[in-house]
Amino acid sequence: MPTSPYHLLLPEARSTSVVFASPHSGRDYPASFLRRAVLDAQEIRSSEDAFVDLLFASAPLHGAPFLTATAPRAFLDLNRGPDEFDPALIEGVRRNIHNPRVASGLGVIPRVVANGRQIYRGKLTLVEAHQRIIQYWRPYHDRLQMLIDQSINDFGQAVLIDCHSMPHEALENMGPPGAGRPDVVLGDRFGATASGAVMDQVEAAFIAAGLKVARNMPFAGAYITQHYGRPSRNQHAIQVEIDRALYMHETTLTPSAGFDAFRDLLDGVIAALANIGRVPAVRVAAE
Repeated sequence: MPTSPYHLLLPEARSTSVVFASPHSGRDYPASFLRRAVLDAQEIRSSEDAFVDLLFASAPLHGAPFLTATAPRAFLDLNRGPDEFDPALIEGVRRNIHNPRVASGLGVIPRVVANGRQIYRGKLTLVEAHQRIIQYWRPYHDRLQMLIDQSINDFGQAVLIDCHSMPHEALENMGPPGAGRPDVVLGDRFGATASGAVMDQVEAAFIAAGLKVARNMPFAGAYITQHYGRPSRNQHAIQVEIDRALYMHETTLTPSAGFDAFRDLLDGVIAALANIGRVPAVRVAAE
């Protein structure tokens, strides 16, 4: 099993209200999990946000904490609610109100990886499902909440940058003809999880680095942005999806020749994002 439910990189001194987190870059695959899987070790990694933890690793150098998962997404999805259990996978779970994520096999304990490929040969027990929540989900989210609370206490605001990657194929047919694909998709649940001013500044940081940016399509954010984004309380959450083709080979899950250059480019973006958290908080009127 993974030795710890998360890794936390802290700056020498906290100088910004921005918190960086990567819930899907975990790659500690338990041997017992792999033995039960139908997929081979390469296939099961297809849902992983490979190398995102390395791309954003410089965050502490800019005064911000960086929280990363250890457990892989195929084992436990930290961007789902702790009660999003799939009755098609977990024994003894009642079928509740229709949840499209769970119905498609992408609950908190996924039934499938990318392209709908089944992970398991059979079902899991409800006891095992709850054990994964207790051992990995709750410690990660408890720590994330503590980091956000610290931002609120020390700076009067919190800005969560939830770091992800997206398959290049997910960007097919994006935007009007000839407009080009976005390199980055920012999600704030269509304005529900971050103020317009914060979203504009996050977008500007990526555009200044020469990256094409889209908002909320095809990814608007999931549990983490919905749960932690409370702009009326000066608590903002924005999901960042980066095209994997910019820095890795998706078929072999290996860094591309341009990985280091892209990581250096992102370091400038991270510095600009951290600066957002050094501006005095401006309270947003509640809806």
